[in-house]
Amino acid sequence: MVVYSFVFFLLLFTLIGLSSSLKSKSSNEDYLLAGGNVSPWLAGLSAVATNNSGYMFIGMIGYTYTSGVQSIWVLLAWLAGDYIVSLFTHKKLNQISNKENILSYGGLVGHNSHTPYRMLRLLIGVLTIIFLGTYAAAQLKAGSKALHVLFNWNYEIGSIIGAIIVFLYCFAGGLRASIWTDAAQSVTMIFSMALLTFYGIEASGGLNQFMMALKNVSPTYLDFFPDNVLFGNGLGMFLFALGWFSGGVGVVGQPHIMVRFMTVTGEENVQKTKNYYYTWYFFFCLLTFLVGLTARIIFPDVNAFDAELALPMMGEELLPEILVGVILAGIFAATMSTADSQILSCSAAFSRDIFNRNKDFSIYITKSVTAAVTIIALLIALYGSGNVFSLVMVSWSILAAAFTPLIFNTVSNRSLSENGSIVIILVSIAATILWRQIGLHNSIYEALPGMSVGIILSLILSKKESTAAR
Repeated sequence: MVVYSFVFFLLLFTLIGLSSSLKSKSSNEDYLLAGGNVSPWLAGLSAVATNNSGYMFIGMIGYTYTSGVQSIWVLLAWLAGDYIVSLFTHKKLNQISNKENILSYGGLVGHNSHTPYRMLRLLIGVLTIIFLGTYAAAQLKAGSKALHVLFNWNYEIGSIIGAIIVFLYCFAGGLRASIWTDAAQSVTMIFSMALLTFYGIEASGGLNQFMMALKNVSPTYLDFFPDNVLFGNGLGMFLFALGWFSGGVGVVGQPHIMVRFMTVTGEENVQKTKNYYYTWYFFFCLLTFLVGLTARIIFPDVNAFDAELALPMMGEELLPEILVGVILAGIFAATMSTADSQILSCSAAFSRDIFNRNKDFSIYITKSVTAAVTIIALLIALYGSGNVFSLVMVSWSILAAAFTPLIFNTVSNRSLSENGSIVIILVSIAATILWRQIGLHNSIYEALPGMSVGIILSLILSKKESTAAR
């Protein structure tokens, strides 16, 4: 029964994606941006599904299981950073995208007074493919972990299934297929989390027993802030939360999420998209947090338990077989909804930024790039090392550090030379990697120093433009 319900949802998502081809047109604009006329509710739910990926279902639940309530800062500070930066960026970027007919996120990052910075676009394209491709691989790996637990299949099988399904509907309908399936997957994801939260608390003996059990886990499990060896408890608390807040700010540096806000037209529709996105996102964060805590009560033996497998194991332990299939479908939905977006963003980067062609660039070559990127992501998932949480955090922080300073520069009407922009990207990435290599990321998430260095450099190297010049 588990297999049947799981397969049913996989077929449903695939059919929804394939059906989008009935509305698709043979143009790069339609393939990469869904024609720029997506409904706000679809764009909003798609952005939620894309953001709340295998990182949430596998990585974030595992982190909460291990770390306790302090993980709430990763969720809420991240959400706050995402929301606050959107107040200054989303509408402006949407206006630029529509006015200049920009089809790739790299076109936004590299936008500078209509000047074609070819070397900058090339660098942006290469970085997008490397780190977003790695990010996509993490999603495929997350899905394979769930299948391994429930069906005892080899890890490779889940990654291969996910890659094939994503490729089929992305090849057929492009971003429109991704958005349509994301909306369906978003509903499945939040239903799965709500279902497991309810059953988990009931299995703990009800809400009161659940709270008492959490107190008995360890002396520090209910501490909202961790001990910060580097900065001490006072300043350390603030910097810990600020680091994860910066991770949320770094959403504007993630091509696969920001492209959703390029698919709607007009300020009113951008605002509606944001309303759907942040409302759905908040509830998903809350449910993720509760499931992670519940897993610690259901499976108290930390040494004999892989924290990143908490969700599928809870499903198998607590739910009827047909609902276990729903949970597994929810996990796969999360991984596919992010992987498809990242693969398409890589395709856009390759065809629009690396080759820097005009809108008549052959759509068949763009689709061929989609196939190639899917294969690369699959190979990384099969043969790469590292857990899902680490892969996502590293990829996210590097993209945030590389691109967020240039996005801030664009929305604040400042101009940069091409060389200046390239220097900002490279120095920001170097600062991010160095911070992580010397181990400081355990005290402050590396996106903060990386973006800070880039923004300071941007202010030094750029100059204010007149409104007319823009």
